[in-house]
Amino acid sequence: MQLEHQSMTRPHTRRASPGSAAIAALRDHWPEYLIEVWALGMFMISAAVFTTLFDFPGSPVHQGIDDGTLRRVLTGIAMGLTAVALIYSPWGQRSGAHMNPAITLTFLRLGKVRRWDAAFYVVAQFVGGTIGVLLAAAVLRDAFAAPPVNYAATVPGPAGAWAALGAEFAISALMAFVVLSVSSNPRSARFTGLAAGALVAVFISVEAPLSGMSINPARSFASAAPGAMWSGFWIYMLGPMLGMQLGGLLHELRVGPRGTPCAKLIHGRRQRCIHCGYEPASA
Repeated sequence: MQLEHQSMTRPHTRRASPGSAAIAALRDHWPEYLIEVWALGMFMISAAVFTTLFDFPGSPVHQGIDDGTLRRVLTGIAMGLTAVALIYSPWGQRSGAHMNPAITLTFLRLGKVRRWDAAFYVVAQFVGGTIGVLLAAAVLRDAFAAPPVNYAATVPGPAGAWAALGAEFAISALMAFVVLSVSSNPRSARFTGLAAGALVAVFISVEAPLSGMSINPARSFASAAPGAMWSGFWIYMLGPMLGMQLGGLLHELRVGPRGTPCAKLIHGRRQRCIHCGYEPASA
């Protein structure tokens, strides 16, 4: 259940030096950073498994389902459920389950995440996603690395780079706006993870032919790096970042600067929150 807080950040009595602030953040918040590594790593492992299962020509599932659209829809459902499981997991509830630099930086602009926490979250997401892809590649080998799977890389579709950029911008803006709107309403906050997972499933099913469906720079980097597939990579940095900032701005214009209670998708009562300062009652 989402918790409401009057103050979204803890008060600062004095300005610390950048070095000491970074060290303090690492010392106090390293579990949350490691959770972000784990979360996007697990998401990418799931993406690798299901993409290989449905798209590798030698897979029995691929051979048994001739309809490419149906395979894409099933992949979308699988990845949507993966997102839901990670968001509602105890660890996901502790870090906030951002799993995406564009989401973290949107919360940063909204004033819900401190700068060093945002920096370490972003690093953790890039590291975690890449580790997940490398682990999957070590197990799945050529079935995952070779065409047409290609490490589950996101690349522009036949409509070209500008169509892919526009699509990434649009779906990222919608994702941010929906997640912020649902999580900010006490009546609907507990459904934030379901809303995010549903959008992931729909976007993969409908939008993937345009851009491959990323909405996540770290996710695209993780798939591009092992095979050095950087063609069009700028799309997956620029589109999600700008799109989610727009979604955050639209949400802020709708509810006001204090309308977002916290930088967590699901804010449980049993997990501390490094963003708003909540501490669970001691047993």
